[in-house]
Amino acid sequence: MVRQQHRSIRLNIVVLLYLMVCFVLCHVSAITVSSPAEVHSVRGDAVTLTCTFTSNSRATSRMSVDWSYRPQTGGPPQAFFHFSSLAFHPQDGQFNGRVKWLGSPARGEASIQLLNASLSDNGTYTCSVRNPPDVHGSPTSQTVLTVMPKVPAVRFSDVAVLLAFILLPSTIITLALLARMCCPPKDKSQVQGYHSPIEVTHGEEPGFKQIHHKEKNMTCCDLYLLDSDDEDYYTHKPRPPAQGETMAESQC
Repeated sequence: MVRQQHRSIRLNIVVLLYLMVCFVLCHVSAITVSSPAEVHSVRGDAVTLTCTFTSNSRATSRMSVDWSYRPQTGGPPQAFFHFSSLAFHPQDGQFNGRVKWLGSPARGEASIQLLNASLSDNGTYTCSVRNPPDVHGSPTSQTVLTVMPKVPAVRFSDVAVLLAFILLPSTIITLALLARMCCPPKDKSQVQGYHSPIEVTHGEEPGFKQIHHKEKNMTCCDLYLLDSDDEDYYTHKPRPPAQGETMAESQC
């Protein structure tokens, strides 16, 4: 009975040690790959797809990096880039001539740059890193790329022309109004010394001012008409006698 108990204890100890060794080895020989969940870019720009990894083993020639792409519309992933001591760029397809290797395995970098981003590049990009003997852990990571249309930027010349057409006329009108308010125009009657026809000079009667200035030789009939209707005199001015005619004597 005692012997069986000892055997059972020994078996449990062996199993526990085995589990501990497996646990330590699994964590020591693990690799972790990480990348941002989302990346946003503008059409025509160069977008960087960041990928970093940590490994307990030093990177050797056996270390490899693979990038794959799955379109936004769905479908299976498509491998388009591979690195193993050397970078192998895509030779055809939509990524041909547009992928730049930015990685540095010694520093745990496995990033790439996608040149001249387009709307068709929208989708999910997967970064996979292998560095034997680290074969456990999380060797892959995914990033969703969203490329947006480029918004046309307003140039400085356009703004300057717009301001010139709007501010310049407004400034001129404002200055003109301020000048008119501060310096009102002078009355013409004051500048030219104009006198109203009804203005009476000291020592003259109102009804005879125009008579003395315009007509010095007037008959009694003219004076009678002037007294009765002044307006008729100004509208029907008597015609001066022609040459050779003698002025009629006063009949009044």
